[in-house]
Amino acid sequence: MSVRAPRWAPLVVPVALAVADALLVNGVTPGLELNVSLVAAAALLLRRRLPLTVFLVTLPGILIGYVWFSPMIALYTVAVRRPDRRLLAFSALLLAIAHFVPWPVSDFEPTAYRENTLTLIDASVTSVGPIALGLLVRTRGELAARVEELTRSRRHADELLAQQVLSTERARLAREMHDVVAHQVSLISLQAGAVLISAEDGGAREGARTIRELSVRTLDELRHMVGVLRAAGGDLEELTPQPCLADLPRLIELSALDVDYEADYGEGVLEGLGQSEAVERAVFRIVQEALTNVRKHAPGARVRVRVSEAVAAGEADAAGAGSPGDAGEGVRELRVEVRNGAPDATAAAPELPGGGHGLIGLRERAQLLGGTLEARPLPDGGFLVRAALPGATPAPRAAEA
Repeated sequence: MSVRAPRWAPLVVPVALAVADALLVNGVTPGLELNVSLVAAAALLLRRRLPLTVFLVTLPGILIGYVWFSPMIALYTVAVRRPDRRLLAFSALLLAIAHFVPWPVSDFEPTAYRENTLTLIDASVTSVGPIALGLLVRTRGELAARVEELTRSRRHADELLAQQVLSTERARLAREMHDVVAHQVSLISLQAGAVLISAEDGGAREGARTIRELSVRTLDELRHMVGVLRAAGGDLEELTPQPCLADLPRLIELSALDVDYEADYGEGVLEGLGQSEAVERAVFRIVQEALTNVRKHAPGARVRVRVSEAVAAGEADAAGAGSPGDAGEGVRELRVEVRNGAPDATAAAPELPGGGHGLIGLRERAQLLGGTLEARPLPDGGFLVRAALPGATPAPRAAEA
């Protein structure tokens, strides 16, 4: 567990170091040198509000009291708070002069070249070091703030993109369901028209007329709603006939991948599902997206596609509790599984764009149909996409005599 420093530490600790520096250099005997040094140390308490003023106050400390911490800390604060190049150059020059010139000034020896050179080097380091450190800290803070801002922007963009993907998928599902609903309502309207012609009872004819009018009105509203959806985000490709399970072999053939396809379901499985056409389209889209991901991320890998009929585990167990012959009763499911192995290192990966949101739309599609979708990596380096789309509960078999 990390321990955070108290809020007062950055303010008090530099002052304590400056006071210790003053006492070590000038001793504890009161005098001009010690007093000037302690004033410079105390001024650091205001360095954040008045950085330039505090720096000027600390200059007598290094000139008279020969203390380093107070003016260096003050100059560091000026570099962090006021990063003006001319101001920093002028401040560095003042600190270098205060460090280089002795006190009293009459003690200066122009002919002491070696001592003067060493003092000049110390003065340069003393004045340049705090400025370099202050600018580095300021730049680091600006970069950290910029990275945080970019992170928030990226997170917000990802959320918007994910919402757009979900909205697009919902609109596509609405357009696809229009064909199914329109077909069923058209049949209702035709049957009502037949009853209206053939029925002799006046009440029956009136009921049939009402049903037919409501059916026609429902079809008009459906066409209007789908027209709005298509105008908002539809394209010509979405107006073409929708794919079904019978198109899977052709899809696999055109994928140019090493795919083993296995279909293990009866001819009447889709009639047992409540949304057969939507389920077929969902299975087709799941296989299509999984094969696309294999081409992107696992070139050269072997792929196994399996579409099978099953019974939901919980319902199947409950149904099978009576007798072995009833084990097939329960909620029927159409399951699809796409499993690929590790990519071939010798195969060239195609440069295909991908935003990582294809599986989001598939999961949303499966959930809207009452099913589930699982996508996860495998220990052998491959990947698994598995979905289960539940349907209606079949009627129980008649009891044998």
